[in-house]
Amino acid sequence: MLFFFSLALLFYVRASRSNETRSWALFGLFSAVAFWMHFYAVVPVAVLVLHALVARAGEIRRDPRSARNLAIGLGAFIVAALPLLIVTIGLFLIRTSSAPTYGIQGTDVVYQTLQQLSGFSDIILVPFIILFLVGVILTWREDRNGALLLVFMMVLPLAASLILSSRMPMIPRYLIYLLPVYFIGIASAYPGLHALVKDRRAVYLAIAAAFLVSAPFLATYYTTPQKNDWRGFSADLSGVTEESDLVVVLPPYMAQPLDYYYRNATDGTLELGANTGEDLETIREQYPDRRAFYIVTTDILAVDPTGDALGWLDKNTEFAGQRMGIYLFVLA
Repeated sequence: MLFFFSLALLFYVRASRSNETRSWALFGLFSAVAFWMHFYAVVPVAVLVLHALVARAGEIRRDPRSARNLAIGLGAFIVAALPLLIVTIGLFLIRTSSAPTYGIQGTDVVYQTLQQLSGFSDIILVPFIILFLVGVILTWREDRNGALLLVFMMVLPLAASLILSSRMPMIPRYLIYLLPVYFIGIASAYPGLHALVKDRRAVYLAIAAAFLVSAPFLATYYTTPQKNDWRGFSADLSGVTEESDLVVVLPPYMAQPLDYYYRNATDGTLELGANTGEDLETIREQYPDRRAFYIVTTDILAVDPTGDALGWLDKNTEFAGQRMGIYLFVLA
């Protein structure tokens, strides 16, 4: 999504400056591809269309035909994304029908998103935000539409996410498309800083300081697993299961990373999925004589926020091991 939305943003900037039909069409097409990568890309696309309408409001009022190329870009997006738009509307209605069972809510959405954009460092977060604001101010002096674009693209998606977080799951990575806008705003502060500090070595020192502050996190990021170690867990599981054993995955969709490494056909086990305590009880009644292993991740709380499945496991199983965020239980 980040890659294709960055291309959409590039062609939007070109289109807004030249009003060239080709650039508007490519903006629409790359926006659609970004949307196919992740449904939340529709938010920044909508923000760009809103910015275009605001920036060209006077021109459109004088001559409505001047909105033709913008309409072509929007039409290209709708045509290319129409099947997914239909699905997304239905998904949105489902996800907002009740309170979210995972993700983050409220102002924490804004803080965690900006913190992650700033390299997961509170020390860097504050100067980066200050530099972004300075960049917006300096840009406003020479290019008001450009400054407005920076403000729209940072403020409106964060505000929309803040509001939506109370009705649907919200995770900072959904807003990864803010990265190019955030860094362009920060880079825009350079002319002003250079006017104050003529020596380029000061810039190099600032970059070096930011790198050194980030180094501990980067060292951990590139040397330790950032996701659950399904490869190692699958090897552990193969070492304890025997032919005819049950392997029950909670929630069932976690079988996707498990099955990438684990082959129940090779082990002769039967793999099943469960969401609730009722599902687990049904499986035990169907296979009363089989030894059962239960693979659980915290995702179970997303599909079963009542804790019914965890309650059943607590009463009927024994803890058999753990690898990072993957837990293994065996029927008592």
